[in-house]
Amino acid sequence: MQSEIPPLLRLGRHISVLPVIHGSGQFAHLTSRFMLEHEFDALAVPLPPSFAEPVEAAVLDLPRPSIVMQPPNHPFQTPFQPPTDYDPTYFQGLDESAVDDDDEIEPPTSYVPVDPCQSVIAAIRAALGEHIPRYYIDLETPSFEPFSTVMPDPYAVRHVAIEKFAAAVLPNIPRPSQPQTLARITFMAAQLQSLSRRHKRILLVTSVLHWPWIREADRLLQSDQAATPRQLNSDDVPAAVRYDIEPKTLLFLFGELPFITRLYERSRAELEDDANLQIDGVKELLMAARDQYRSDLGHRARRVTPLLLSKCLQYIRNLSLIQRRMTPDMITIVTATKQILGDPFARHVAEMANRYGVSDNDESDDPLGNQVKLGMDQARLPNGDTVATVNRLPGPPVTWRTLELQKKPSTDQRQRWQYQWNPYSQCSYPPEDERIELLRTRVCQRAQAILGQDLARTEKFTTSVKDGIDIRDTLRHWYEKSIYVKVLPPSRGKLDACLMLFDSPADPREYPWRTTWFAEHEWESTLAFFASDFRSEMVGPGIGVSVYGGAMFLYPPAPIKDIWLDQRLDFAETLEERLIAAACMHSQSRQIALLSHLPPGAGWRRLASRFKKQLVHVPTTSFSDEEVQRLRLVHVLNGSEVRSYAADFIRRV
Repeated sequence: MQSEIPPLLRLGRHISVLPVIHGSGQFAHLTSRFMLEHEFDALAVPLPPSFAEPVEAAVLDLPRPSIVMQPPNHPFQTPFQPPTDYDPTYFQGLDESAVDDDDEIEPPTSYVPVDPCQSVIAAIRAALGEHIPRYYIDLETPSFEPFSTVMPDPYAVRHVAIEKFAAAVLPNIPRPSQPQTLARITFMAAQLQSLSRRHKRILLVTSVLHWPWIREADRLLQSDQAATPRQLNSDDVPAAVRYDIEPKTLLFLFGELPFITRLYERSRAELEDDANLQIDGVKELLMAARDQYRSDLGHRARRVTPLLLSKCLQYIRNLSLIQRRMTPDMITIVTATKQILGDPFARHVAEMANRYGVSDNDESDDPLGNQVKLGMDQARLPNGDTVATVNRLPGPPVTWRTLELQKKPSTDQRQRWQYQWNPYSQCSYPPEDERIELLRTRVCQRAQAILGQDLARTEKFTTSVKDGIDIRDTLRHWYEKSIYVKVLPPSRGKLDACLMLFDSPADPREYPWRTTWFAEHEWESTLAFFASDFRSEMVGPGIGVSVYGGAMFLYPPAPIKDIWLDQRLDFAETLEERLIAAACMHSQSRQIALLSHLPPGAGWRRLASRFKKQLVHVPTTSFSDEEVQRLRLVHVLNGSEVRSYAADFIRRV
């Protein structure tokens, strides 16, 4: 099996080198597969021996993630360099306390992320399972200096052999210039030569940035042109300590998204194929976020259809290609979902992407009794100290990027806003009034068109085609050799009442808020509706959101008694029947427009005929589901003064 390893990945007769990109699930999968396809009797990893015991203990505890940290041996001082115009007599006569000592700069704390999607961790995990000896061959350093640069997208190795991938990136790998990095590379090459005397099949899993220079150092050591291990200082260093991770900060530990990392662990546990998880995981992320989105928002949630999800995926692909990537990062996924499906859904996607199921479920069970909160190149230790950090297995550089999303209010904020609500001052949000009135106009126009179609007739063509040729009657009277045309008489009168039943049959427990609003402007209708309780869903100070279950519009507006207090309507048994009865009672027209999913049943038609009215059904499918779902939302403001800042808290769902 050893002979099948390509010569480019061979280092002498006994050593094989697997160049990887750290923090990549694709390379972690490649490492596990590489160790299964070839036989090895030793594994070498680019970590110093001081990390061996805590790292392997943490690997055995996977899939629970953790971090192994090693503080610097001692702080170093910045040497003082006086300016060119330095006057030695300046400090004469000054108190010694007025002169500060040189500022001490604490070097960063180095750490190893025990991440299932780290290739080195995956190799140690596989070696532990196969009882293969592990050797930690890196140089002990009092303070660690990383060596990393921008790398190509790791997904390319999914379709390209590892030796071709390594050969392709070889011309762009910079030669390290830091003395510590050069010493580490030389030390690892010397350690490999020492291991080759005891083992015949050794595998080194190292960064693709170190791979060519380890080969070069090995060649120089064989020709006695490089420093020997005895000439390299391996300093005494503090012991490495293992910590648990605050679940909300796992995004700074993992190379992949925590949700994608969880999928890799699930595939490993269930023996599934995880070769395409980086792409299929994005689809599963969107579907999981959709389920959570529906669960949290209920009736307020938009209908996230497969068509909208396909548009999201297409947008994600286009943004990734613009950034010259094959796989999307978190900011790309959230940006695309925000543009297609709005802020609330994008927020759920961001929260779901940062969710790692094992850590979330075991959050209260902390066997180590301490947790570290990670940030960008920094960490807060259990004792409260904040230290700078540096990764010993660095992946591609990570940078901050901003994206504006509507923040979800906390429970304390909602309770405070509810407590401050004034029940004697409330009004609507004008932009929503305009949109719902526009929908009322369109529903009435559609109902009038339906009435005109009921009065349509056909006649023989004489001098004009009137409203178009009637193909059916023309074919029916084909034997007459005549053409028949349609005649659509103009609709007469206007519809002054419009009913919209969004949820039927409606559960009265879900729609406890029932009221009648009167017109504030001449273009507004008298509105009676039943909706969910806005006080239970506060989105801002003095701003609550509710969902229409059903509504009745009277235009031109007319002063009427509150239909929910009118005793003349107490015979109605359901919320929908009360709205229909109120519309029939106050309408001046014989026809009433009814927008609903299903046509009115016999009971509703009998109720309308009781008032000598006729219901003209307009199906909800005549309008966009997205539009209807958005118009069902009504924001209630605690006074007209709230309108000045309401737009800062109201977003499109």
